[in-house]
Amino acid sequence: MRASEASERLPGAALEGAVRDPVETASREELCALQLERLRATVARVIASQPPGAARLAEASIAAPEDIASLEDLAGIPFTWKDDLREHYPLGLLAVPRERVARIQASSGSHGKPTVVAYTRNDLDTWAELMARCMTMAGVRPGMVVHNANGYGLFTGGLGFHDGAERLGATVIPVSGGFTARQAMLLRDLGGQVLVSTPSYALAIAQAIREAETAPARPRLELGLFGGEPWSEAMRGQIEAELGLSAVNFYGLSEMCGPGVAAECLAVRDGLHVQEDHFLAEVVDPRTGEPLAEGEPGELVLTTLTKEALPLIRYRTGDLASLTTEPCACGRTTARLLSLRGRRDEMLIVRGVNLFPSQIEHLLLGVEDVSPHYQLTVERPESMDELTVRCEPAGDGVDRSLLGERLERVLREHTGIRIAVEVVDAGTVPRSEGKAVRVVDRRLPR
Repeated sequence: MRASEASERLPGAALEGAVRDPVETASREELCALQLERLRATVARVIASQPPGAARLAEASIAAPEDIASLEDLAGIPFTWKDDLREHYPLGLLAVPRERVARIQASSGSHGKPTVVAYTRNDLDTWAELMARCMTMAGVRPGMVVHNANGYGLFTGGLGFHDGAERLGATVIPVSGGFTARQAMLLRDLGGQVLVSTPSYALAIAQAIREAETAPARPRLELGLFGGEPWSEAMRGQIEAELGLSAVNFYGLSEMCGPGVAAECLAVRDGLHVQEDHFLAEVVDPRTGEPLAEGEPGELVLTTLTKEALPLIRYRTGDLASLTTEPCACGRTTARLLSLRGRRDEMLIVRGVNLFPSQIEHLLLGVEDVSPHYQLTVERPESMDELTVRCEPAGDGVDRSLLGERLERVLREHTGIRIAVEVVDAGTVPRSEGKAVRVVDRRLPR
């Protein structure tokens, strides 16, 4: 969406004062100079206080910050992986005394041990300011009512958005996840203007609002700030249609800070602005690790530039994206993430074809009468993989048999393989209060 389109849909005040910090409009030369200065400071911190990281730097013959002559020297440093955090679980990569740790949070640990992250008081202050900057960019204004339906606890989403909203002067309703019918009631009764959640949970809330439409008034939502899972443009359109808001994409990961690494600007929504004064972004070939040219899709690699408790250099995020440094029409000059397609480990290889759940989602929601609730099941009953899509009709009176045939035809035309479709009763596909479980892999190891 371009700025002119956004201004037609939202009050002018939503687009005022969007630039919170001068660094957002700094020149590329100024940004690179700041990044180099902060990269050297991070290298000094790692060498002094994080032995595993110091050993990795030594492999690249870096024994002092001065050994980093330019940002290009970063490419010679070995990567940091999620397995490094698991190997040193829980706090073996701390770069400060444990007594300086003000908070500990962690990932879900759905693929093994959780990755535990720590924050000093300065880290928390920086994170709150980053979130305030991103939320301002997304259209949140002081005094707006922010309904936070992200989970509170070890998951970074709830507290990240909470602290950022308070920092910029918004009113926060810390609802957390769950009790979806109550979410709909509180949105209406407390006047929520900004909904914060995962995109899949936003749709569950929308369903609860529909079921409570006997109430005297609907919520007066203006904005939705969504992240925590990949979602397509088709999903964005569905959320906006059902909730009557403008949906803005946020990106982050607990290893960096949580949400606040990058976010879309409301005025344009053409890529997610990386907070480059705090994170240095690269894109590499997922297989070889070789740096890719600007605009080429690959795996996102991030280096923290200001983190005290857990500095990480060249961290392989597992997320697939491309990067551009072209200035945005909103006036910001920070690099933007484009084509954020999902995670490397979420890619399905079915009969030799590479598929991402977001690709299937895009195709499904491009067909009339399909709801955004779906799940993929992969099985290997004999020698070949079989992929089945379970989805729901968008309303009553839909011929499910004909809809299934139509979907199978669309999926075959666009993927080149046969994908079975089961159109099931409304409410059958499991709803999530956090990250949706889009893929059920029932294949046995070979």
